[in-house]
Formats: sequence, C-alpha cells, structure tokens
Amino acid sequence: MATGRLGVGETLGALNAALGPGDPVWFKETHARHLRVRDFLAPRRALQARFGEGQVPQRVLHTLTGLQGPGVAPVLRCAQTPAGLLLQLRRPAVFERVLCDVASYATPDKWASPGLRILLHCPALRRSSGALTLSQLRVVLVADHLARALRSEGACVCLVPAVQDPHMSTFLQKLRVDWPTASERVSAETLRSLLFAKFTSAQDQETLPPGVLGRLGLKELVQEHGCRAGYDPNVDKCLVTEDLLSVLAELQEAVRHWPESNYPGLVRAPNFDVHSCMVVHVVSCEEEFQQQKLDLLWWKLDGQAPRRQKHLVCGPVKAALAPGTLTAAEYYELRHAQVCKASALKHGGSLTQDPEWTEILEVLTVATIKFEMLSTAPQGQLLLTESSISTKGTKSGIFVMYNCARLATLFEGYKCNMEKGLYPTFPSVESLDFSLLQDEGEWQLLFNSVLPFPDLLSHTGGLACTGPGLYLSARTETVCKFLVQLSMDFSSYYNRVHVLGEPRPHLFGQMFARLQLLRAVREVLHAGLAMLGLPPLNHI
Repeated sequence: MATGRLGVGETLGALNAALGPGDPVWFKETHARHLRVRDFLAPRRALQARFGEGQVPQRVLHTLTGLQGPGVAPVLRCAQTPAGLLLQLRRPAVFERVLCDVASYATPDKWASPGLRILLHCPALRRSSGALTLSQLRVVLVADHLARALRSEGACVCLVPAVQDPHMSTFLQKLRVDWPTASERVSAETLRSLLFAKFTSAQDQETLPPGVLGRLGLKELVQEHGCRAGYDPNVDKCLVTEDLLSVLAELQEAVRHWPESNYPGLVRAPNFDVHSCMVVHVVSCEEEFQQQKLDLLWWKLDGQAPRRQKHLVCGPVKAALAPGTLTAAEYYELRHAQVCKASALKHGGSLTQDPEWTEILEVLTVATIKFEMLSTAPQGQLLLTESSISTKGTKSGIFVMYNCARLATLFEGYKCNMEKGLYPTFPSVESLDFSLLQDEGEWQLLFNSVLPFPDLLSHTGGLACTGPGLYLSARTETVCKFLVQLSMDFSSYYNRVHVLGEPRPHLFGQMFARLQLLRAVREVLHAGLAMLGLPPLNHI
C-alpha cells in the first residue's frame, strides 16, 4: 500500500502540470450533485484557450489517468465531456490512504512559517472589560484566533499587551481567549529620556495640556516613507503621554527580549536582529488612526524599532440586538440568556440550576459569540441581528457543538454495546474493507472535510508578511465556515444512515468502516474547534 498523506493542493498541482505550461485550470468539486460523476473538473472554455478547439490530446488523457507523485490522489478515470475534462478518483484507495492515517489529516499541511517571529499587538486589551465595545471584542477574538492559526503553522507568536485588569482577565477566560497577564507595567524610563532628548528649548517652554510630556512632529516620517506605505497624510503632531510611552515600552521589551521559553524548539541566534520580527497591530477601524501615530512615534524615538509594522484593521460591528449601545460584557450576558432559554425549551427544566449544565451552557454561549464574530471576513462590517438563538439553525456555533456531541454519543454508544458483548472490539484499521463505503454522503465527508482540512489550516493564518504597504488581510473566517459545512454534511448523513447497525456479523465490516470515517471527521472537528479555543462537548 502507498504511504504518505494525500493533498488537494498536490493533486491540483499535478493535474495542472500534466496539461503543460499555462495558467491553472483544474478545480475541486464540492457540490454533492457534481460529486456523483466527478471529483475534479477542467472547464471547457479553459481547455479551449489551452488546446485550440478544446480537444485534449490522447497522450495527455493517458498521462492524467496514470498520474502519480507525492501527495497525489490515485486516479480512476479521466474523460472529455461537454462540460470539460472530468476526473474521478479511485475512491476505495483514497478512503484507505486517508483513514489509515487519520491523525495526520487533523494537522496543518506543512509548517508554512517555521521560525517566523510575529509580535501580535491588540490595543483593545488595554481597556477595562466593562468598557470593551463590540468592535473591540471582535478585534480580540480575531487576534486570539490568528495567534492560534499562526502557531499551528510554525510561527513564533508573542502577544502584547499583557493584561493587567483582573476583570478583563476573567472575561477573557470566560471567552476561552488565551492571553498573557501581568501585574505591573514595563518601565518606560529609557523611552522618556529619548523623548526629552528630542525636544528643543522652545518646545520646553511650550504650554502643554495636563498629563502631556511633550509634542512631537511626525510629518517628516509620513512624507519619508509613510504615505507610500499607506499611512494617513493627516498624521502630524503627536501628544506624548506616560500611557503612550508605557505602550511603546512594552512593545520594545517584547521585541528585544523574545520569550523563547514559550517555544522550546526556537533557538535564539547570537546575532538576533529585531528587524527579523514583524509587528502586526490588530485594531478596530476606530483605533486605526491612533495606532498609525504610535507606529511613527516608535520609529522616531527608537532607532531599533522593527521596520516591518503591519495593520490588520477589523471593520465595525453594528448591533440590532437591544436599544442603546451594548458593551461586550452586556452582549455576552444577552447571548448567555438566549442560549439558556433555547436549551431549556429543547431539554426541559431549568438548566441554569443544574451544575452539570453550567459549563455546557457557557461553552455554547462562547461558541455562539465566536461563530457570530468570526464567520465574516474581519475586514468587513459585521451586523449582529436580533434573531433569537435556536438549537435547530444550521449556521450557528450551537449547531456545530450539537453535532460534536452527537459524534461523541455515537462512539459512546458503540463502546457501551461492545462492553455488553453486542459488538466485537474494533479491528485493526489496516484490516478494514473501505470499498464498503459507497454512500454519497460518506465520500462527501471525506472529500470535502477530512482530505482538504490540512490545506485549510495552512491558509487560515496566512499573512502577506513580505508584501508592500501597511495593511494586512487575513482569512480568519475560513475555520468557522468549514466547521458549519462539515456539521451540515455530518448531520445529513447521520440522520439518513444508521451507523450502529444490528449486531449481525455480516454487517460489522461496513459498520467499522463507517466508524473509522466518522473517527476522522471527529478528529478534524476537534482540531477546528481548538483553532477557535473551543473544547469539544461530549454530551448535550
């Protein structure tokens, strides 16, 4: 049997290479209707541009049918049709290759950023938890998710600021946001000295507002390289305060004294250069202008400040949930009350009084909030609707968590029946007959969920680290969308197919093959939830 993990990216690359030089033309099918007859398609119009009248030479068809290589899925047939060139995989062989190596499909495809140092700065966390706005809550959740994604790709991520407000720390724990804390500020004495050295005698005599240490001009920095990068040309004077210097001091300390203890595999080179680190400021659109001033001030005061500073600007959050302006804490309480009400309607009784349900309801609330906040690309505006929370909707975090619990219940059901002697112990995976997996829903789960998951993980935290300009974009919405679609496919399959069949020996082969498939689905689902900081639920 061939070994090595199969990959969608590797397969597409080999398919395009087999057609000869030119732009990529193949794409992977996802819709159930198309997957009945094909797994990949090269559209007719794209083939016409490549081969004149679109007739693919027989030698190319022969090459495609016998396609091989590291990570390339085995091909069953390739045929020319009016829609284009369709290709179907040898599905039993693909099932076997994937399901005999389940663990490797729940990890990133490759370490895309080994050793890359990223300082992730989230200014919103300097506020008190009671003053955190919905837009700032979105920023915090995006930063937390981005940190998890970057670390999974092999990047070394340092998080700033360390949270000092104990109430904010408690609120973050409630949200399952993993962020460092500190008891006191970093000293800004060195920066204060550098600041005063920049002042002229005329500036010393200038009347300054209370609490302001001095006023510095930033216009020359904007004109020098800022405008071209994307800094606002209106950035001019900056009023420097103790708080502003404390912010810079913490950033400076984090860059110069990288916390290697958090990364056992990271070796600090003797000639470590701070410019090898990239600073990513994750800010709301309301904080963007002030953050630009902070970037320029850092460069002006500190000649060793990293040259690469990038901004990931999150769009505003509008709410139609309640009259007035909701704070992040009020939003959490509102969603928690709705989750409790919806769960009580489904299960009956007052669940809030049941200790066993306390954590479940909290996890469902956090899942609701994170899927609401993260399912839209962070750069766009987000509208929180007034619609009530439901346990039956298919687009919410609750739906994903319920299907996570259904999977756990399924495997617990098998375990209980095995202990009663109704089912035999699970055989070795290598002995399973995966040709018994013939239901359309089974291929859909493997081909749309398990097989492409490593590729998805590898692109979730993808940042244009070397690109020009000030602004970054990130696809932090992909994991939420993926988990919702996976849950919909699993729910449809689970409602239609009786996985744990009657305890008859001739049915056990198919049952075990199905259980192994759903074991892979469970591993992928748990890995996706971990990227969001959500624990799997074993029952609801």
